[in-house]
Amino acid sequence: MSRHKMPRRTKRRLIAAAIAATTLIGTGVVIGITGNAFAWGRRGPDLSVLECIPDVTNPSSSAAPPTQSAPPQQSSSAPAETSSNAPAEPAPDQGAPDQPAPEQQAPDQQAPEQPAPEQPAPEQPAKQQAVQPQGAVAPAAYAQPSTPTPDKPAPPPAPNGGAATSPDEAGAPPPAKPDPQPQAEDVKQFTKPSCTDAFGPFPQDFVNILKVTRSNLNATRTQRSGSRGTLTSRCGTNQNHHNNPANFIVAPGNANGAHHLHDYVGNLSTDGNSTNESLSAAGTTCQAGDKSTYYWPVIRVRDQDGGGAASEAENPHNIGRVIQPTSASLVFRGNATAKVVAMPDFIRIITGDAKAAINGGANGNAKWTCTGFTDRLTTKYPLCPRGSRLQRIADFPSCWDGTNIDSANHRTHVSFPDKSGACPAGTKAIPQLRITLTFDVPRGSIFALDAFPEVQHSPITDHADFVNVMPKQLMDRAVQCINSGRNC
Repeated sequence: MSRHKMPRRTKRRLIAAAIAATTLIGTGVVIGITGNAFAWGRRGPDLSVLECIPDVTNPSSSAAPPTQSAPPQQSSSAPAETSSNAPAEPAPDQGAPDQPAPEQQAPDQQAPEQPAPEQPAPEQPAKQQAVQPQGAVAPAAYAQPSTPTPDKPAPPPAPNGGAATSPDEAGAPPPAKPDPQPQAEDVKQFTKPSCTDAFGPFPQDFVNILKVTRSNLNATRTQRSGSRGTLTSRCGTNQNHHNNPANFIVAPGNANGAHHLHDYVGNLSTDGNSTNESLSAAGTTCQAGDKSTYYWPVIRVRDQDGGGAASEAENPHNIGRVIQPTSASLVFRGNATAKVVAMPDFIRIITGDAKAAINGGANGNAKWTCTGFTDRLTTKYPLCPRGSRLQRIADFPSCWDGTNIDSANHRTHVSFPDKSGACPAGTKAIPQLRITLTFDVPRGSIFALDAFPEVQHSPITDHADFVNVMPKQLMDRAVQCINSGRNC
């Protein structure tokens, strides 16, 4: 009996059908995986992070005093990285109005038989007091009203802890030396710093990035007479752990002039005693011989498991584990209406205001966002969806007076362009530095900037510093690339 043989045409059709089915199934699987990944990445941020921060708006919560985003102007207690020139673009998303600070009774004035202020009876939640963890002593400036009352004197100035005694950046004379900061061993007695930290941040310091109004970071249109090129300085992300709480620009000779830890890239020698000569003689982490120094306050994470105790004894208010940026982009950009000229050697430029939370906010220049949502800028800490990373952007002033490399307040020798992108009359456009830092914050963790203690880790205090120590040939190349429209 002969075996039936399938016609060749039928066999081809069956093979083609099998290939088509396999392709269709494979495509469906790929689309399903991709769709799930996209949906996973677009899932909203983890808002449970706020459950472990005292909510000052909830009378039943153990609350620390609220941070103030824009209180009345007052003088600084230490040299602060403040600016006398506001940036061109307005700061979006200023958040809810300030909350009044609750009254607080000193622990030593409480009678033993009275119930502790942090444990009010559930049926009497009308009056909320700021709670101090046992063993921690918060300075009076954090908890008391700023306006003196007949039975209460005005609170002492915010902690200084040995900052330089030169006039602050607003030109005012230095105040008398204030009370010292709480001791490190006191702060370390916090049982869960992420939940009981009296130094901030607070719920109103955070925002869901999906609820931030869209805005355009590069809204200014470059004209034909302008310069649209760039030069990128590649300096790493501080893998060598170059950190210190100094700021030689505003507090020269002071090892703790900033009262918060800085990340440094570029020049390897930067500290409180840096000079033009020491910077010139040092090595660098940057390519192409760029010995400039770039620095900014670190971000710390407070883990929900109770970890994250103070990591430096001299500034115990900065609590948590320091995380490095996953990327640090240092880009010099052009001007919208003019060609740029070379920066002078050793020019000092600062952006933002490290005390914006108590200086009225006019000089603040904080820009926070999330990767994938960079059309949404906020002055608060953004909570990012899964798959998105935290970003902070620092734009520096780029209109130079043509003469000085520094000024008495470290700001008036440079200014920001106006809304059209033009520099003020009598100034020259120089390459504008933009620093973009990206961080991988563990999901479900509280994070905050290192800061002066009196600003309570407010996000509007973000700032950055730069001193130009580029070789002449590198600066000349930057000018040529920017003015010719090339990206170098």
